Amino acid sequence: MIKYVLFDLDGTLTESAPGIINSVRYALKRYGIENADEKTLTEFVGPPLIESFKKFYGFSEEKAVEAVDVYREYFSEKGLFENSVYGGVEDCLKRLKSAGIRLGVATSKPQVFCERILKHFGLSGYFEAIVGIPLDDEHMTKAEVIKRALGLLGVGDKAEAVMIGDRGYDAAGAKENGIDCIGVLYGYGSEEELKKAGVSAVCRSAEELAELILKNI
Repeated sequence: MIKYVLFDLDGTLTESAPGIINSVRYALKRYGIENADEKTLTEFVGPPLIESFKKFYGFSEEKAVEAVDVYREYFSEKGLFENSVYGGVEDCLKRLKSAGIRLGVATSKPQVFCERILKHFGLSGYFEAIVGIPLDDEHMTKAEVIKRALGLLGVGDKAEAVMIGDRGYDAAGAKENGIDCIGVLYGYGSEEELKKAGVSAVCRSAEELAELILKNI
């Protein structure tokens, strides 16, 4: 029986790619990189930024940390609002909350930005726990974020909790915490990536997601 549901933010609640990609472009330009591949830029949506700068552009740890600071120059003013809520998401949240399910957000995005985005789109009120990473702890893992969110919700029986996300690392973080993960295919990850990571199910829309959860409460 599902009593607690944690949602990822980017690619699950909101279509955040435009703002993230524009912010990455802004940062890369500072380092003389102006013709970044669009597919590579999309890979920045979701995972920790430091790791992406290191993985895709070979930045050292120090340079990657610096690049994230440059990224935030743009993101904090413009990028976080170059964003939109996926169709059907708010209705899904309403239905789940009305059914008595306790909701939370667990994201690798900094807490301060997560809170501003959810407030901007009028979604904050649906969630009892909103957990992102501290600005001074860039290496906090998705598993650690999920663990904190579960704690804030007071989850005792982990069989009653599920993580919702669009990327394999959402499933990996959920697995590390002993909870299931449902993958959504309208975000930025592929069905292959999600199934390989061990999701318990995949949904193609927020409407389908709501139906699946409500059948298991």
